[in-house]
Amino acid sequence: MLTIADHILDITENSIRAGAKLIEIIIDEDSEKDLLTVEIIDNGCGMPLEMVKKVLDPFYTTKTVRRVGLGLPLLKDAAERAGGSFHLESKVNSGTSVKATFGLGHLDRQPLGAIINTMVILIISNSDVDFFYKHRHNDRRFEMDTRDIRNEIEDVPIIHPEIIKYIRGVLTEGIAQIQSEA
Repeated sequence: MLTIADHILDITENSIRAGAKLIEIIIDEDSEKDLLTVEIIDNGCGMPLEMVKKVLDPFYTTKTVRRVGLGLPLLKDAAERAGGSFHLESKVNSGTSVKATFGLGHLDRQPLGAIINTMVILIISNSDVDFFYKHRHNDRRFEMDTRDIRNEIEDVPIIHPEIIKYIRGVLTEGIAQIQSEA
């Protein structure tokens, strides 16, 4: 995985496989503390404590198509290589929270990557799942919630090309505004 957006896509796909219907993706860039924090919170089926202890082993996976599960171990490694940390919390029938912090200016920190494309792909590929995206850059904030969009569009499918174009525009404009210098 070359970018943080790749990790977000992978972890979010795990959430979807766990039956999540609401996934929160939170990115916090704090220049003062020199931290980039990424948190993914879902309301999926969660994991028992025994499984939580195993998921950071790359040779453990619940998937049947391959015998390794590299997503969480790779994210943990990427965070720690960039001077950060990794935290996983899960409760059966309540969901899972994955939090990775990175040194924002650390030489080994992966770039954020194509987060807009990642969000659009997630929405298109999972039209029955809601996504709450929150991005903070120092004192500026941007939020997008597909539940709000669904309320506005009523019977129009969220994957309608015009709605996807709108979502991409909202993400592009919102992220550009928070990352521009005042």
